[in-house]
Amino acid sequence: MEEKIIKARGEHPFGLRWLARMDGAHAEMLMDFGVYRMKRGDVWEEAAPLEKAALLVYGEVKFEWAGQEHTEYRENCFDVPPTALHADRETAVRITCLSDEAELNLLRTDNERAFGAKLYLPADTPDEFRGAGLMRETSTRIVRTIFDYSNAPYANLVLGEVIGFPGKWSSYPPHHHPQPEIYYYKTNPSNGFGYGELGEDVVKVQNNDTVFIAPGLTHPHCTAPGYALWYLWAIRHLDGCPYKQPDYPVFLPEHLWVMKPESAYWGDRK
Repeated sequence: MEEKIIKARGEHPFGLRWLARMDGAHAEMLMDFGVYRMKRGDVWEEAAPLEKAALLVYGEVKFEWAGQEHTEYRENCFDVPPTALHADRETAVRITCLSDEAELNLLRTDNERAFGAKLYLPADTPDEFRGAGLMRETSTRIVRTIFDYSNAPYANLVLGEVIGFPGKWSSYPPHHHPQPEIYYYKTNPSNGFGYGELGEDVVKVQNNDTVFIAPGLTHPHCTAPGYALWYLWAIRHLDGCPYKQPDYPVFLPEHLWVMKPESAYWGDRK
C-alpha cells in the first residue's frame, strides 16, 4: 500500500517532478499531479489529450494558449490570490518562466468534453474567510476556490487554495467525500508545520509535502502556532458523482453542533 504522504524534506529540486500519475504512483487519485520548480527560460508545454490545469505558486511566467498570452507575477502564495490556467484536451498550453525562479503546480486528468480554456486571475478568486464568527475563530481560514462544479461544470477537476492561520484549524468540522483529493503544502515561515487527519491516522505536514486523501477519509488539519499553512487542494470528480454542494462534503454529524452560533463551549462564562 502506498504511503499517504510524500515528505519533501526541504526544497524540491529544479525541474518537473510528477508526484501522482494516473498510470503509476498514486493512481487511485485518478489525476496526475506535478511540481515544476522552474529557472528563468524553462518552459512547460502540454499538448496531451487531457484536461489540464497549471497554478502559479510564485514567480513570473508567461501563459500561452489558443493564440492568447498573458504574463503574471505572483510574489508568494500567502499574500497574493492565485493565477491558474485551465484547459481542455484539445487546447495546447505553453508556460515560460520569466523570473530567476518560479513554481507551477500541474494537474491533468481524463475528460472527453471540449470547453476551451480559461485563465483565472487574482481578481477572479477573492479571499473567503470561511469559519469567521464561529467556534471562537479557532477554525477561521482563507479559502480560495479557483474553479469547481459551480463555475466549471464541464471539468473533471476542482482546484483551490486554503491558508490556515497560526494555531487554527482548517477543513473543519471533520468531513469526507467519495472523490479523491490531493493537498500540497507551503508554510510561512518555511520551517513551519501542521498536522493532518486521514481517517484514524495523523500525519505531520511541512513545507512542500504532499498528502493523498483516499475516498471516504476525514481530513481536518491544524496549523502550529506562529506559522501559516497554505495548501493547494485538488479534487477529481467521479463519473456520475461530481463533487458539488449540497451533496459534498459530508460532515460528521456528531461535530456539527460546533458550527451553531449559539453553541456554548467549555470555559465560557456563565
